[in-house]
Amino acid sequence: MTRRALLGSGAGAAIVSSGLVQAATRIASPDFVIRSGELSIAVTALSDRAFRVRVAPLGAPPATPSEMLAPIAKPPTPKRTREGGRTRLTLPHAQCVWDEATGCLSFHDGAGNVLLSETPGSRHVAQSTIGNEPTLAVSQGFASPTDERLYGTGCFQDGHLDIRGLPRRLTQVNTQISQPFVLSSKGYGLLWHNPGMAELNRPDRPIVLTRQAAAGAARMADVTTSTGNARVQRRDAEFTGTFTVPQGGRYAFLLDLGRKMSSRHYVEIDGKPLTDLTNVWLPPTASFIGELAEGEHTVLVRASDEDVPVLHVAPVDDRTTWSSPVSEGIDYVVIAGPTAAEVMAGYHALLGPQPMMPLWALGYIHCRERFHSSDEILATAREFRARKLPCDMMVQDWQYWGKYGWNAMRFDEDHYPDPAGLVRDLHAMDMRLMLSVWSKVGKETELGKDVAAKGFYIPGTEWIDFFNPVAAHFYGRQQNQKLASLGIDAWWQDATEPENDDLAGRPIYAAPGRTQPGETRRNLYPLQVSRTVYEEQRRAYPDKRVMILTRSAAPGQQRYGAATWSGDIGHDWETLKRQIPAGLNMAAAGQAWWTVDAGGFFRPGKGQYTDPAYQERFLRWFQFATFLPMTRVHGYMTDTEFWRYGDTVERVARFYLELRYRLLPYTYALAAEASEAGMPLIRPLVFDFPNDPNALDQVHAYMFGSAIHVAPVLAAGVKTWDVYLPVSEGGWYDFWTGEHREGGRTHPVPVALDRIPLHVRAGSIVPLGPVGQSTARLLGGELDLLVYPGRDGSAALYEDDGLTYRYEQGAAARTTLAWKQAAGVLTLGARRGNYPGMKTSRAIRAHLMRPGDSALSVSSGVAVEYAGRAKQMILGT
Repeated sequence: MTRRALLGSGAGAAIVSSGLVQAATRIASPDFVIRSGELSIAVTALSDRAFRVRVAPLGAPPATPSEMLAPIAKPPTPKRTREGGRTRLTLPHAQCVWDEATGCLSFHDGAGNVLLSETPGSRHVAQSTIGNEPTLAVSQGFASPTDERLYGTGCFQDGHLDIRGLPRRLTQVNTQISQPFVLSSKGYGLLWHNPGMAELNRPDRPIVLTRQAAAGAARMADVTTSTGNARVQRRDAEFTGTFTVPQGGRYAFLLDLGRKMSSRHYVEIDGKPLTDLTNVWLPPTASFIGELAEGEHTVLVRASDEDVPVLHVAPVDDRTTWSSPVSEGIDYVVIAGPTAAEVMAGYHALLGPQPMMPLWALGYIHCRERFHSSDEILATAREFRARKLPCDMMVQDWQYWGKYGWNAMRFDEDHYPDPAGLVRDLHAMDMRLMLSVWSKVGKETELGKDVAAKGFYIPGTEWIDFFNPVAAHFYGRQQNQKLASLGIDAWWQDATEPENDDLAGRPIYAAPGRTQPGETRRNLYPLQVSRTVYEEQRRAYPDKRVMILTRSAAPGQQRYGAATWSGDIGHDWETLKRQIPAGLNMAAAGQAWWTVDAGGFFRPGKGQYTDPAYQERFLRWFQFATFLPMTRVHGYMTDTEFWRYGDTVERVARFYLELRYRLLPYTYALAAEASEAGMPLIRPLVFDFPNDPNALDQVHAYMFGSAIHVAPVLAAGVKTWDVYLPVSEGGWYDFWTGEHREGGRTHPVPVALDRIPLHVRAGSIVPLGPVGQSTARLLGGELDLLVYPGRDGSAALYEDDGLTYRYEQGAAARTTLAWKQAAGVLTLGARRGNYPGMKTSRAIRAHLMRPGDSALSVSSGVAVEYAGRAKQMILGT
């Protein structure tokens, strides 16, 4: 029985609920063990392209079973050879070499080419304590050549895409999602396999800062807190200092503001701002790299008056260093490519099955903070339909519980008299309902009193201890009985960091009758929440796909139907600009499902509805969001509906909504690729153009799948936007105008308020379906296939019922598409598979796109009736 089949059965649910699945994740026996001084170094093959390395003191207990990685049914056995002072472990696609002379491990691709090497003398394991518990503080360095680019570590607000040499502190807080995984342009991936906090390239030198006497004027700010909306007073302060560097070069900085959250990241070096971002909530650390001359330098930090900032600095060298202050030892996994797709497939295989999202999750998701009643939700849904603005989901944010108290898992009947009827009414309009449910439960609620009586709270908080399998099962069962039974379709599991990094300093469940410091599993809380909701939902409703939107994530969460977003961000141009590398680094870290609050969460108040400057910014946000895995808006204390901003905003938004729905055959095939092979829907250019150095330098452009290049507009009032198009055989075609442009060049592309630069790569086959008001019944019908000539190409169509897990038993249809440039022939492959309700025949029109042909105004093309048998369509060249 497969793991998926097991989880879908009653027996699987019982095992999950008792916590035995986690316990069954046994550690594979090492394939090679080395003694190095007082340390034991164990190397284990995990797959045909991945090795795990664990370094611990001699005699240390076995490693705790992994919560990030899935169980390995049958680990491979590598071939072991010895060459002088070197021992080599060989797998089909990877090699690991131990060098006795250097005392280091190196990792190679299947052909023996070096991908990654430990640096001599960089391995450190030291005894430490956390609370009263013994622990280890560890670090490990790896060689990083100057032409390497590194991507990943998750969603950060520092604006960097290439993180080589950049310091980052990996904690889970609002607007920061930490993933201890990096993807290298050199052809490998590395997972720092530690459930606690991790640091990347930690600078070792603090700069002394002095608070200046004069602080800024006080101001009031509307904020969200873990107990609801609040209005708080804030004041800025300035801190100054000096430091000296012995030689010129690139230097890396980490700003630590000394609190769990802050609101200002601003640092000047010698009068030049090197980072500048303001928001209601920001992470406690920020990073940047600057070029410095030899000698003394001045520092100015602007921060909140409550902050206690420290700025750390170190030179950027040819090394990447991972460290953890709380650990069981050095523990990392290396996955060999050499292509990014092979790395992602290898990582995906280690993480375990990634379920398909429901089809409707790829439609438009409408949020606001907040709806106040069922009547408001239904009135808004009807207005979307009346105005023919495509939409698949209404989202009820927090506080619908009203008089019952925080997250009581009850609707206040004064405003929501019939929640089940609300869901039925939305379903009748082909819409769905997502509901905000928190991982904390107010102690004043009936549910909270039950939680407290059972001892399921993390002490000193109102957060449920999801590390306790009995507490997790209780929570999941309550959510099923009280809310899922109403027919609710999707879950907004908010604040699953938990908010403000609240495991630090708290005891959490370790085993019956025992606790452990929260720091030991500090970054895994969001994974445990998503696991609980997913597995309990699959047990209770085995034929209904689970969809979770959550504000944080950890490796392994991919198994649990969870998408993330970038948190409570601001609305300015700088914030928009920084979301692009934030999302691309989530993709590079293996998290395929990520999105934003389009328009920004914290917005400029009532004036936003008539302010042309904000309207322009809002449209640029929404255009970007159209080409994300999920498309949604949200806004604090805002009615976010498009029509409230006037005719222009509504018109342009409708245009992009309709395009999003027409692209559904394309995006659903990308969703299947994510599920089957771990490929993200949005991709930094290293995925497709690893050999183009200029492409690797592009921070604010990306691929949406393998065919469409997206370059969002990130400034006001521009008439053209510079776009670097990567080197690619056959060049590129402007999606809107059909203009052919060469790769390997930067082009000034004309833009208007209703256009952002979109280009299609030569050799691509882009399927377009009809416009629909929802995703219901939208797949399986007529298709237009846009064929962009210039090189051979291929694509795929994937379809299933969009709602159930029957695809796990093979109920899905796949069709390969192939374009041969020299012959001018498009081949529709024989359809493989079927699913209940599938249309057996469909009209397909193929269009050979020539320079000047717009994707949205194609001719009649070459038409065929496709009934599943292979067909060739002659289009010319």
